[in-house]
Amino acid sequence: MTSIVQISDTHFGTEQPAVVEALEQHVREHRADLLVFSGDITQRARRAQFAAAQAMVRRLEADGVGRSLVIPGNHDIPLYNLAARLFSPYGNYRRYFGEQLEPVLEDERMLVIGLNTTHPRRHKDGRVTPRQVDAVARRLAASDPAKLRIVVAHQPFGAMVESDLRNLQHGAAPALQCWAEHGLDLVMGGHIHLPYVLPLSRQYPDLAREIWMVQAGTTLSTRLRGTSPNSLNRLKLQAGAEKAVCVERWDFSDGRFVPASHFTLGW
Repeated sequence: MTSIVQISDTHFGTEQPAVVEALEQHVREHRADLLVFSGDITQRARRAQFAAAQAMVRRLEADGVGRSLVIPGNHDIPLYNLAARLFSPYGNYRRYFGEQLEPVLEDERMLVIGLNTTHPRRHKDGRVTPRQVDAVARRLAASDPAKLRIVVAHQPFGAMVESDLRNLQHGAAPALQCWAEHGLDLVMGGHIHLPYVLPLSRQYPDLAREIWMVQAGTTLSTRLRGTSPNSLNRLKLQAGAEKAVCVERWDFSDGRFVPASHFTLGW
């Protein structure tokens, strides 16, 4: 069984050292095959913030994470440095996390496709472009249907509460309809600092098959939403003819991450 730890919206520059230590302790105790880091790595896209985040990821990899897949969020583009926003919006991201803004990881059990849905001309809204829809569809079509097939994007594709409808990806509906026809299983994201698991057919009833959405809260930042504490997601994937995914949410409490909720997803 393959295990994934998902963290998101760490907003380095507003991170809490005790929570960072708890995350690292969690990985030392439980390990994982893959770390998914679904954007808003930093608060203001500054070099020191990216450097601190990179150092943490390297420690997690040394402590028991096999591989990492990282994508940018809207906060990872400079906001106040207008020259950098216009001429090198991903310069600091690339300096610390590599040139690839849309990494793809594939092995015998899973296909994980990272999407960059940010843009320097948009403040925070995400958008899936026709080019991205087609590229993901072709990658899904070429993969083994027995694999768990996952898309990771920063902004959400579905909403749990009405107030989050404004935060949805632009172009979400046609993208999901196309990807469902090509066998997508999961979308993972962050952005709204609200963790939840949702079957997207409730919002998009015309999907050819169920696509589950797994949203992460803010893992390390002081920028909490309502009563939701700092949290991470842990996914356990079973590939093959009978696919299944167990999603566990772990919340920060009394100096450590503890199990908070559990969902079993099937198709």
